[in-house]
Amino acid sequence: MTTAFRAVLAFTLLAGFYVLVGLIVGAAVLLDVMLIVDFHVNTLKAAIVLTLAAGALVRALIMVSRLKGGEEPGVSVTREQEPVLWQTVEDLAQRVRTAPPAEIRLVPEVNAAVSEDTRFLGLRAVRRRMFIGLPLLQTLTVDEMRAVLGHELGHYSGAHTRLGAPIYRGRVSLIATVQGLNGHPLIQRLFTAYAKLYLRISQGVSRRQELEADEMAVAIGGRPAMSEALRKIHGTAAAWDVYAQTYLSLTGAGGMRPASVFNGFHALMNDPARQAEVAGLAGRPEETSPYDSHPSLADRLAAIERLPEPPHVPDPRSALTLLRDAGVAAHAVEQSMWTPEALTTLRPASWEEVVERGMFAARNAEALHDLAVAGQRVVGAGRPYLDAAFEAIAQGRQEELAVRLAELGWSPSPTMLAGVLGQALEGVLIEHGQARWTLSWSGPARLLYDDGEEVALAEYAAQVAANPPAVAGLRKWLGDHGVRHDYVPVPDEDRPAPAPGLPA
Repeated sequence: MTTAFRAVLAFTLLAGFYVLVGLIVGAAVLLDVMLIVDFHVNTLKAAIVLTLAAGALVRALIMVSRLKGGEEPGVSVTREQEPVLWQTVEDLAQRVRTAPPAEIRLVPEVNAAVSEDTRFLGLRAVRRRMFIGLPLLQTLTVDEMRAVLGHELGHYSGAHTRLGAPIYRGRVSLIATVQGLNGHPLIQRLFTAYAKLYLRISQGVSRRQELEADEMAVAIGGRPAMSEALRKIHGTAAAWDVYAQTYLSLTGAGGMRPASVFNGFHALMNDPARQAEVAGLAGRPEETSPYDSHPSLADRLAAIERLPEPPHVPDPRSALTLLRDAGVAAHAVEQSMWTPEALTTLRPASWEEVVERGMFAARNAEALHDLAVAGQRVVGAGRPYLDAAFEAIAQGRQEELAVRLAELGWSPSPTMLAGVLGQALEGVLIEHGQARWTLSWSGPARLLYDDGEEVALAEYAAQVAANPPAVAGLRKWLGDHGVRHDYVPVPDEDRPAPAPGLPA
């Protein structure tokens, strides 16, 4: 089945979707009229079901029609700001015989993409945009970046973007319609089957378009450049996921945000241990589906190898050389990642400080506070002394303490009390300057004593939680670390921020 035929079929199915909606709405109106003319109980039941379903369909379509696109991601760069990048894109557009984009935007994503605002179901183009992920510029060579840009411009050359907008709109409408029919199982099954058929056809069009754009990319950069670019993008995306989940997720904890997002990502990408981890993640077999918008990496690489190799002079320089000042560009893109509120309320800090304060806020602060509050409630103390929790354990009232912790939001389990106690004891050491969370690009942050030894309290906390007489030894151990018996944990947000240049 050719791409053109698939596209025509997708548009036909999209039109058929609206016809199907119209038929159901029309049938509902017809039954309502029949009830008015000649009332029957059986007709009433069918009319109610069909009218409610028609209402759900119309409501779903109205909601979709009201959806408006948000602000474009990233930052727009002009020809004056990035002359080399613009010249590169314009030269490549000429090579693939298409008009260049009207706007180039640098985005904080492991991706490159193009879009095209259109009218009259894609027959008329209004404005073209190109999105270039800064992480790609960090990891690709000029040669590889040119191939990627050639691929994206190939979507313009093949009119893929004009087909994409209405087809995407159809996907959104169908999915919203299916979700809006939750109370109408019979009609929902009908539209679910129709949606699956539409998605299989339309996503098949998208996959074929990706292979066609790959042909453009190879014609510009050659097989090695495009193949290596795809492999790097696959690995960089896996690395960015690790970075976002492990490091960027600490943003906001402790009232801070990283002063340099992309320098941190560069450090992670250049760590040998992380390189091995990312290679393992990228090497996992891909799960494929008829509903995928892109062919698998293996299929794309195999298709590229079958293409002829064009004459080409390699350019192994970093793709960052396409930017006038990579540092300035990275800073601008980073600023676009934060909301106005985050920019004004979160203090920019080094990654070392973000990890140190963020890990305490994420792992220890709540455990420290809640254990003290739970202990106060169990023994009836006047204030939430941490020692009140120890006293509850010493009295053998662990079950009561666990119930109070569950009331504060902790998930009940046989090891809950030991886990909270261990995290709280870590927090005590941190609050008293005996230990600190330490940044590592090779793996998770590590809690270390001043001498570099790793803090490991989980086993000890489990022993104390299960053995009331062990509380005496715990109190002595804390006293040796300078912790007073009347110590009251202070929530992290209530502590004064450290002076610039001083440790927390």
